[in-house]
Amino acid sequence: MDAASSLVLSPNGKGQPEIAVKDLIPPYGEPTSSSQDGIGIVRFLRGKGFFITGATGFLAKVLIEKILRTMPDIGKIYLLIKAKNKDAAMSRLKTEILNAELFTSLRQTYGKSYHTFMLSKLVPVAGDVCKSNLGLEQEIADLIADDVDVIVNSAANTTFDERYDVAIDINTRGPSNLMSFAKKCEKLKLFLQVSTAYVNGQRQGRIMERAFGMGDCIAEENSNPASRFTLDIEGEVKLVLDSKEAFHPDEIATKMRELGLERARKYGWQDTYVFTKAMGEMVIDNMRGEIPVVILRPSVIESTYKEPFPGWMEGNRMMDPIVLYYGKGQLTGFLVDPNGVLDVVPADMVVNATLAAMARHGMDQKPEINVYQIASSVVNPLIFKDLATLLYEHYNTSPYMDSNGFPITVPLMKLFSSMDEFSDHLWKDVVQRNGLTAAVASSDGKLSQKHEFICRKSVEQAKYLANIYEPYTFYGGRFDNSNGEGLMEMMSEVEKRKFGFDVGSIDWRDYITNVHIPGLRRHVMKGRGTSSSSS
Repeated sequence: MDAASSLVLSPNGKGQPEIAVKDLIPPYGEPTSSSQDGIGIVRFLRGKGFFITGATGFLAKVLIEKILRTMPDIGKIYLLIKAKNKDAAMSRLKTEILNAELFTSLRQTYGKSYHTFMLSKLVPVAGDVCKSNLGLEQEIADLIADDVDVIVNSAANTTFDERYDVAIDINTRGPSNLMSFAKKCEKLKLFLQVSTAYVNGQRQGRIMERAFGMGDCIAEENSNPASRFTLDIEGEVKLVLDSKEAFHPDEIATKMRELGLERARKYGWQDTYVFTKAMGEMVIDNMRGEIPVVILRPSVIESTYKEPFPGWMEGNRMMDPIVLYYGKGQLTGFLVDPNGVLDVVPADMVVNATLAAMARHGMDQKPEINVYQIASSVVNPLIFKDLATLLYEHYNTSPYMDSNGFPITVPLMKLFSSMDEFSDHLWKDVVQRNGLTAAVASSDGKLSQKHEFICRKSVEQAKYLANIYEPYTFYGGRFDNSNGEGLMEMMSEVEKRKFGFDVGSIDWRDYITNVHIPGLRRHVMKGRGTSSSSS
């Protein structure tokens, strides 16, 4: 019995019966013989200590849930939570993790002992990846350094056009700070960085699973070698600091956004988010030394496919604002290549791949960097025009309701290849929906101005979305996932059932229609605009 399993808690205070955690943990009947073990995912997880950043984020929660449900004999999971002190971190843990619907299965398994079990495993830690020593108090930093086997960096700023100073702080300097901390962890077996497949920037065609070298510059990959220039990450950090001093305080937010996009595009990336994430990968590789590293690059992470139940998600992911606006009749067209591909992966498949890669490289502990692209565009592409048809079919079968309780009828979404065509369509559509023509004819000029303002605001919102998404809706790259396929071949049949991530097996019609949109309507929209008959 490992130490974590025999830990005895007294959750109710002095004088109350003590509860042994081992008494809370249900038996787990996983084969133990090596011939049936495959990669040995469960064997690797047993008793291990984890340190997870970005712990209150969407993907990290799915990871935490899967680990605790699959291997309750895990050691401590230290969760880095941005909070002013440990009490505030504990409050966020209870509110944002323990109370989340995602953990329903665990709540049912442990019943009244649910909180006792969860708090025996999850240790909230107040800190910030942007700060030196992660902003940790020395006592807790030493405790984690002594106890942790695996570090998972899931902290990120994912806003495409974020301020350059903000994005570089968390996405580039954050991994640097975390790797510095990792070198203090005596028994560390693996450092796993959650990145994104889109760190490949403006590369085209089939994109292989290859790590970045320090200073790699995508814009120069196909140019004359004699004229190449490299990306100087320290120079970029200095540029940010110097620019902050030079910009007027009233302009700094706008100027920093502009600077991020300008620098990203200069070097061959489409936006500040993926540029700073790519630099984060470079920093990790440059600093890792003898530490085994896995870089996990999922594409667009969406709602869970099967586990712990289909369709769970939090917040609007990349494609979801468009899906929701369309369903509510507020967006009947979009700027997109009809024959292009939306590269989507369900969150639970990303987590399964994470655990498989973690076990594979955490056990052999070779001081290598291994890259896994968890993506669908090569093995199972979802074509935009097919997605438009699926959305049309879904919303005509299960329509949203307007404020009067009547079903909203939506046309098949029109897909435009130029911003001019899209803008013309937007204006005509919004005028028709908001009755601007009638308002103009009215003798009440204020009504006319009010309607025109509403229409223009609606058009600008849609154009903003289109501008931000254009590098993705016309993206020419397709992400190879051979490493992930090789990982699946190593898995036992039991592991494939419990930790499978075969994106090639996804039926997009079933997933979009019966899993993702219902999940979006339930968990993000909280059932608003949905009648009982169409839920």
